[in-house]
Amino acid sequence: MTELNVLGTELKPCCTNPATGYFRDGYCRTMSEDSGTHIISAIMTTEFLAYTKLKGNDLSTPIPHWQFPGLVAGSKWCLCISRWLQAEKDGVAPPVVLESTLQKALDYTSIELLKQYQAKV
Repeated sequence: MTELNVLGTELKPCCTNPATGYFRDGYCRTMSEDSGTHIISAIMTTEFLAYTKLKGNDLSTPIPHWQFPGLVAGSKWCLCISRWLQAEKDGVAPPVVLESTLQKALDYTSIELLKQYQAKV
């Protein structure tokens, strides 16, 4: 079964280098064990990386034993829907790649809000 993005078309990969997503297969997909619901494909900004680090999720520091190089502004990454919504309320939400954001995101927010943050890719 093909998974769909928020636009109703086939879900596209977010990032494979480094491999992102709950399954580390490059796709922002989820399952019940994924407590973070990593379904938003976003392009990192300096502001968001600093923000999420302050919130306890450091995405910018490399972790070699996990083959994680650390993210920089411009990196794509699958984010937890709750963190993205929190960042949006705080004015630091990163741009969203709609084609790579799982349709399940619409259970948490509207397509209209996501389109306000649509990345220019």
